[in-house]
Amino acid sequence: MYKLLLMMLMSVVFMSLYALQTDEELAMHTVFQGKHGLNHAVHAAAQQSDMVKLAQGIHAIEEVKAKEAAMAYLQGNLRLDADNEPLPDTFLQSAVVVDFFKVVNEGEIFPYTYRDDARDYTVTLERPGVIMFIRLAFPRTYAVLQPITWTIKSSAEMVY
Repeated sequence: MYKLLLMMLMSVVFMSLYALQTDEELAMHTVFQGKHGLNHAVHAAAQQSDMVKLAQGIHAIEEVKAKEAAMAYLQGNLRLDADNEPLPDTFLQSAVVVDFFKVVNEGEIFPYTYRDDARDYTVTLERPGVIMFIRLAFPRTYAVLQPITWTIKSSAEMVY
């Protein structure tokens, strides 16, 4: 009888460990997916040249087009709708929040160092670029882990 009880108890322990491992693995995949999506978005935004200024020999980013490109790439890569809500039948379950979006343009002195002590982020740009932060929540599978929300940060420079 005690062996049956021990076996049931050990089954519960093993299933809990399995659930924990699965949640941790899915969490890592989710943060990597968010980071890759954000990297593609800021790179696309940084390539939106201001053609009027470029005709004058000034390398600059057109801010409106940069924001549109960043949002389009972020929504495409993370499968979000226009309001940054996840599309039906996707893994994410809550909206992706854009916490910060900044275009560093020709008006700055380069190399330009952006520092955000509150979010523990520092980047040095050698030419015009884009800096963007998003907030992404992990949709837990088994509720073994506590709720996780990441602030993912990225930047990209204009390529010329």
